[in-house]
Amino acid sequence: MLAGMILNTPLQNARTPAVRDLIWTLLSPPLLAATAKAQRHPLQASIWQREPERLHAWLLQQEQSPAALLSWLTHKPLHRLGLYYERLWQFALHAAPDLEVVAANLPLRQNGKTLGEMDLLLRDAEGEHHLELAVKFYLGPRTADGADTTHWLGPNGHDRLDLKLAHLTRQQLPLSSRREARSTLRLLHMEQPAAAFWMSGYLFQPWPQGCTPPRGASDAHLRGHWLYRRDWADFAAQHPGACWQPLPRLAWLARARVEASERWPEENVQQWLHAQPEHAKTQLLVRLEEDQTGDWLEVQRLFVLNDQWPEV
Repeated sequence: MLAGMILNTPLQNARTPAVRDLIWTLLSPPLLAATAKAQRHPLQASIWQREPERLHAWLLQQEQSPAALLSWLTHKPLHRLGLYYERLWQFALHAAPDLEVVAANLPLRQNGKTLGEMDLLLRDAEGEHHLELAVKFYLGPRTADGADTTHWLGPNGHDRLDLKLAHLTRQQLPLSSRREARSTLRLLHMEQPAAAFWMSGYLFQPWPQGCTPPRGASDAHLRGHWLYRRDWADFAAQHPGACWQPLPRLAWLARARVEASERWPEENVQQWLHAQPEHAKTQLLVRLEEDQTGDWLEVQRLFVLNDQWPEV
């Protein structure tokens, strides 16, 4: 209900990129529905969940006056998408009227050694919580069993869905229950927060045949496709005249919105792909279509991989 009410309004296409990303962060569905450890939406016990019109009004205020959000995001350098995602959550949770952010990105140390970092410690109407946040992009297999989480790789070819879930289960979520955390939690007037995680992102199917979603995937998960660069010509031939454009990594969250003056002509994309080195990093392209305002909105996203991926 919360996502539906807001994402079906003009707010989903807010003109300020950071506001679009904020809306996406709060309202995008989880990647997984069934997990071994608890998932918990950070706003689960908030009045914003019970009365989504109040959240809608707050988000509209951010679009009309984004200075506070932009200042928050520029306060610390953000070179990684995961940190950007966490900062968006922190901004919203500090503003939520009935939540208390006790700590964020809190390191746990022993004898000068860092044991880990807790993403969020919260208090709300349901108690005390330790939450781990993640935004992930996984690419499914062309030939192996897609239901097996070991076969879903990150764009760099190293990150894997099963490894991320294992790291959450064995390393990140137990941090707040470790003996070494007791004194830190006492200083924050917390007893034993309940540990859970929230993971957003996209799952990308191989083009053209697709694959089975990973075991436990949410039916509502966001999705796209991926292909090798050698297959681009065949793929593009199925979309004659389509407008494709690359997105920088920090723009991978919300649906892209591009002004007409910034839209790439079709030949620019061909030239850009041709100029990429043989072992180029994975590139995210979006297909754009013009809306009634004259801007161009994302209608499809696609990872283009070098032909040796994931070996290179």
